[in-house]
Amino acid sequence: MEITAELVKTLRNKTNAGMMDCKKALKETGGDLEAAVAYLRQKGLAVAAKRADRETAEGAIWAYIAPDHKSGLLLEVNCETDFVAKTPAFLDLGTKITEHLAAVALETVEDLLGQPCPHAPHITVTDYLNEVIAKTGESIRIRHFTRYQGDLVAAYIHHGGKIGVMIELSGGASPEAQAAAKDLAMQVAATSPLAVGREEIAPDLVAKEKAIYEAQAKESGKPEKIIEKMVVGRLEKFYKEVCLVEQPFVKNQDLTAAQFLKEVGKDLKVKRFTRYQVGA
Repeated sequence: MEITAELVKTLRNKTNAGMMDCKKALKETGGDLEAAVAYLRQKGLAVAAKRADRETAEGAIWAYIAPDHKSGLLLEVNCETDFVAKTPAFLDLGTKITEHLAAVALETVEDLLGQPCPHAPHITVTDYLNEVIAKTGESIRIRHFTRYQGDLVAAYIHHGGKIGVMIELSGGASPEAQAAAKDLAMQVAATSPLAVGREEIAPDLVAKEKAIYEAQAKESGKPEKIIEKMVVGRLEKFYKEVCLVEQPFVKNQDLTAAQFLKEVGKDLKVKRFTRYQVGA
């Protein structure tokens, strides 16, 4: 059977595979379109299996915020090289998965992989992922996603999709509060705090920091009472560095993030945040 350019184009539109791969698939299956689709899918599975153990330290992050700003999600997808992370196939994968997650109530990557593909319901998300793996020639994995729902949710994507932050505030969702939430998401991206406030810092981490400060202070040879004050002072400095609400606000260093938020709205408070960084 003659493999026409029109038939190759039809298969390409159905599978998003390369022209030469489509032509080869049609030759291998005697021009049977559905068999060629299955052939390409099997090829995708084989390529995916071959590349599954490769390191995926590159990739990108996507965010979705609902029009009412009351819910959102953050997604990270990884690949092997920054080159592939910038290709249309990879970027389209992330965009489609983000849109799909925004529309369905899924909580795990495993649940997502078994779902019908958002733009082609006859295949699963796993099948779609394998098709992109076959097309790009790299291992690709959906690493994780986080979903928020509350009074106010905002997100910020930085550095070409390499860092992404989603933040949730309580106490209102006015335009001013939305802008403030975006500013604080930007701050989280820049400063990478460990927690919202000091009460969320793990006790073992505080104990470890305190032990370091005590050892350093004792080397000074100063009296015990002075050493105690030195340790307290250094712990306070530590909290101001790692707790979002105690950090200086990025746009006005004279205010802490908490003070800035209070100026915007007296009831506004940071409830939580998630920060993704590709490769971290």
